[in-house]
Amino acid sequence: MIDWFRLLNLAAMSLLAIIPIHPNPVYAASAKIKDLVEFSGVRGNDLVGYGLVVGLNGTGDGIRNAPFTEETMANILERLGVNISGEQFRPKNVAAVFVTGTLPPFARAGSQIDVTVSTIGDAKSLLGGTLILTPMNGADGEIYAVAQGSVIAGGASVGGDAASVTQGVPTSGAIPSGARVEREIEFSFQSMSTMRLALRNPDFTTALKIENAINRNSASPIALMIDSGTVEIDLARARAKSPAHLVGRIENIEVEPEQKARVVVDQRSGTIVLGQDVRISKVAVSQGNLTLRVHEAPIVVQPNPFSSDGESIVVPRTGVSLNEDPGTGLAEVSGETSLSELIAGLNALGVSPRDLIDILKSIKAAGALHAEFVVQ
Repeated sequence: MIDWFRLLNLAAMSLLAIIPIHPNPVYAASAKIKDLVEFSGVRGNDLVGYGLVVGLNGTGDGIRNAPFTEETMANILERLGVNISGEQFRPKNVAAVFVTGTLPPFARAGSQIDVTVSTIGDAKSLLGGTLILTPMNGADGEIYAVAQGSVIAGGASVGGDAASVTQGVPTSGAIPSGARVEREIEFSFQSMSTMRLALRNPDFTTALKIENAINRNSASPIALMIDSGTVEIDLARARAKSPAHLVGRIENIEVEPEQKARVVVDQRSGTIVLGQDVRISKVAVSQGNLTLRVHEAPIVVQPNPFSSDGESIVVPRTGVSLNEDPGTGLAEVSGETSLSELIAGLNALGVSPRDLIDILKSIKAAGALHAEFVVQ
């Protein structure tokens, strides 16, 4: 049986990114309840609007490919008292855009939110542009905010007659605090009699811990676990000044969340991320590489000198070699071995990250890897 700790001291870890696991039991880090759950009713609302970005340096929409840009610009100018009917209007510094943002919970009229601006035509860049007054609508069609301001684009584009280079995404940008809230969403937090806490990662043990932690910090039991993803709070029995006071008190209670044994593998980068509870039953692992090389070296044979009916002939010459790397041989893993010990041992034996991922897949297929296996 291989001594994994001795092998770990003999060789350095490969470039494979892993989270080390201590072989002895360790305790999970504590987290506040507000970092583990979502409070019912406390949510944002998505907003979207259609507008124009002006002031571009010739990188706007082409009128032939985006006629809606010309129509929108003409309508705006007419509302401002500028009549351009019958005129040839071909601006190159205007781009039609969608403006998106999220109205945070309990946002009040006059507060500001961040928005994202993205082109919908064939504009090449939004660098240096300014978004003009754009209403932003919610899912119900009502206007909840109005956006305007200078666009901060995160890319650059340079080109000539025969070539061009683009870095980043210059056709999308952001306006920090670029929208002002005009309408509030009616939500009576004070009138709620019960509140549900929705766990971001549903787990029965974590939900039970949250219930017990809240009840320990209350004069009477007010929390009840409904299922693995829901804990219900009885606001009537809490005897708090208001639901907001109660939420402010319980959201900072610390709980040690439980996590499933899970192995996440990214095949593109060869990265493995694993949890602390991943275990492997007794199993034997054998790994090696087979290399086959074929080399063609044909030879041309000429006829004898002064031969009247001779002709050149190509004689094939093929070299074939078959090599098998010794690999790791047969490695036996004792029962209840942590995955970090197995990976450390295989890395010490020179197993590449790609081969290591294949070994983990085979161990999972054999039923010896006791964890959820996620491949990305």
